[in-house]
Amino acid sequence: MHDYSELHLDELEAGEFETGEMDLEDRQALRRVAGLSTELQDISEVEYRQLRLERVVLVGVWTSGSAADADNSLLELKLLAETAGSQVLDGLIQRRQKPDPATYIGSGKALELRDVVESTGADTVICDGELTPGQLRQLEDIVKVKVIDRTALILDIFAQHAKSREGKAQVELAQLQYLLPRLRGWGGNLSRQVGGRAAGGVGIGGRGPGETKIELDRRRIRERMSKLRRQIGGMSTSRDTMRYRRQRREVPAVAIAGYTNAGKSSLLNRVTGAGVLVEDALFATLDPTVRRARTPEGRLFTIADTVGFVRHLPHQLVEAFRSTLEEVADADLILHVVDGSHPDPEGQLAAVREVLADIEGASDVREIVVINKADAAEQDVIDRIMRRERDSIVVSARTGRGIPELMAAIERELPRLDHEVHLLVPYDRGDLISRAHQEGEVLSVDHVEDGTILRARVLPGLWQELERVGKPVERVS
Repeated sequence: MHDYSELHLDELEAGEFETGEMDLEDRQALRRVAGLSTELQDISEVEYRQLRLERVVLVGVWTSGSAADADNSLLELKLLAETAGSQVLDGLIQRRQKPDPATYIGSGKALELRDVVESTGADTVICDGELTPGQLRQLEDIVKVKVIDRTALILDIFAQHAKSREGKAQVELAQLQYLLPRLRGWGGNLSRQVGGRAAGGVGIGGRGPGETKIELDRRRIRERMSKLRRQIGGMSTSRDTMRYRRQRREVPAVAIAGYTNAGKSSLLNRVTGAGVLVEDALFATLDPTVRRARTPEGRLFTIADTVGFVRHLPHQLVEAFRSTLEEVADADLILHVVDGSHPDPEGQLAAVREVLADIEGASDVREIVVINKADAAEQDVIDRIMRRERDSIVVSARTGRGIPELMAAIERELPRLDHEVHLLVPYDRGDLISRAHQEGEVLSVDHVEDGTILRARVLPGLWQELERVGKPVERVS
């Protein structure tokens, strides 16, 4: 690893800066971010990474906020890159008023970046933002290695983690939406026309009229996108059916939402014992998991683990995963999980709420903020979040701290069991007794000669069925 001198901005105040206050030296420099190099543990890992994994340099443009905000954003990009399987060699930040419209960091800084790429032996540059097709192309022409942006990186991670047929289709659709405006020809061969008599084997000049290769690719991509949308529509029908059944049975629904790697799957396992994959990696969960759980008083509810959110989540993904994210909008309660040990938990909360605002109905659902990883978090950070978030509970999914308080809060917030019944239910309607145990709160059960005397609190739908088939205990002789 090469040793480069650093240009520190530690002297800057942590507040917002005005354009006119930018120091000339800062504006002209690419600032290296410390601690971004991926450490390798042994020679076998070194050999494996050299053979299989990409070697990347990260670059970001700092336009607003504090130096810590800029560093946190690039550190998150490092985690994303490592999750995708890359070896991070270096990280650079440039401070400027806005990204350069031509090359993202400006032509002069692009040449400096090229020198860093050559010195480190990197084969890929990852930019911390969504670049236009023109910016990608021009930056690649200068640095002479592959350039990808944050959006493409997140899409790649989703593609690696998708397991179900629906998840894979959703990710492919998002990738194609991203790719379509970025198709470009390499050399002249992709811009030649095909068609006419030359279609079977392109003759001299590729006689037209016909489609260029890029036009043909674009048409094929659009056709594939249409097919994927139809497939996703068909697959979401089964989820809608299951959701409808749960609503019809009036089982209350809880959804776990939050930033990626905040501990949502760990919390689901702690509450339900579900055994869902838990991994210290970004976007370990893509396919929604719905499990059953019970409150301390025995009430049944469903709890759904959803895909993790991240800052600047690509709009293509929000659109493609809309059917999955609707689990949140259809819930009776949202557990908004935030990593209390993260450097910027408030930023995580804001990023999640920004995405939830795009999902119709999600903003109206009752929310409890669950401050997770309390065993690793600083107490003053926890206190700060609790002051900002009125309805918040501190837990550790790893140790179990705060889980009883969380379950009691879920009990309080779920729709109330408004109807209390005291009925003699015939033995041939044991299914209703079973539903009372599953969906309601059974106070007492007494088996007599003519049936079962049930005393329970239940939701309106089951109450109507019990009233129809049962006899009030007062009338039983």
